[in-house]
Amino acid sequence: MERNSTTGGGLMKRNKVYFLDTASLHFSSLKAIFTVAFLLCCTVSLRAQDPIPSCPLLGKVTADCDTLRSYSQRTDTVSIPQIAFPTAFRQSGANELTDSLGILNPFWEKLRLLHSGFSTDTIRIVHVGDSHIRGRILPRTTGTLLAETFGAVSYIDKGINGAFCVTFTRPDRISEIAALHPDLVILSFGTNESHNRRYNTLVHYRQMDELVRMLRDSLPGVPLLMTTPPGSYDSFRKSRRRRTYSINPRTSIAVETIRRFADDNGLAVWDMYEAVGGRRRACLNWQEAGLMRPDHVHYLPEGYVLQGELFYQALLKAYNDYVGY
Repeated sequence: MERNSTTGGGLMKRNKVYFLDTASLHFSSLKAIFTVAFLLCCTVSLRAQDPIPSCPLLGKVTADCDTLRSYSQRTDTVSIPQIAFPTAFRQSGANELTDSLGILNPFWEKLRLLHSGFSTDTIRIVHVGDSHIRGRILPRTTGTLLAETFGAVSYIDKGINGAFCVTFTRPDRISEIAALHPDLVILSFGTNESHNRRYNTLVHYRQMDELVRMLRDSLPGVPLLMTTPPGSYDSFRKSRRRRTYSINPRTSIAVETIRRFADDNGLAVWDMYEAVGGRRRACLNWQEAGLMRPDHVHYLPEGYVLQGELFYQALLKAYNDYVGY
């Protein structure tokens, strides 16, 4: 380093040092700016790669939207069994539940939680009815199949031989049903009502209304499901030894009354009568398949097993419709 005789070597050295410090400071500032810019770019890049999914705009279709709901659709549905009707059965109808108001949704949700493992609470079903229920084969078939599919399902039958729906409009019988703390109550009547040759739709409607009102007062919020009768014959004695049978024409009227009452009062309904052939074929199907008892009102065990399987199938279809919606 050269000395300056005018200003002195020290000053010249200080000027050089000052110049180098300024350059170093300038370089450090640029480096800091580039570093901040790089970090900002990285942050923006990360945010662009991993955005939180947002709800699709109305009118837009998303092809691969893996939401919780679509996940439950894949895991909560159950397989629907195929039921083989006897070869004599012809013109069978749709086997399905009608529940336009979604009255059974709380029950389906409990089944879904049980099936998914999110709940271990026992689901209680109480099936009330006439001799078809008192025979226990029908309800026990349905109950056993439901327990095999979902697990902790308790299916209790409360049937009385010769019962009308008005038979259960007694405080002690209503209290007995309420004490079981059901999650679903099923009402199966209509056969005995329709065997009264003086059957009156208005009387039948009022009797159903009284029973449902009493159940709702004792079991608020518990869904009710009605079923229609399977079909039966009238009998006539032409002589002391011979009895003839003809299809009971009042069964179809009672079925229509049950369906109308269910629609008017927000109840679900399973139309077994229509599922096995309706007005034209229900009785003929049962009889020609050899599944009715000699009295042409009650059924052989194989007939009740088939009815229980059909009811189970209809319940599963409705359950799948709920979890797949």
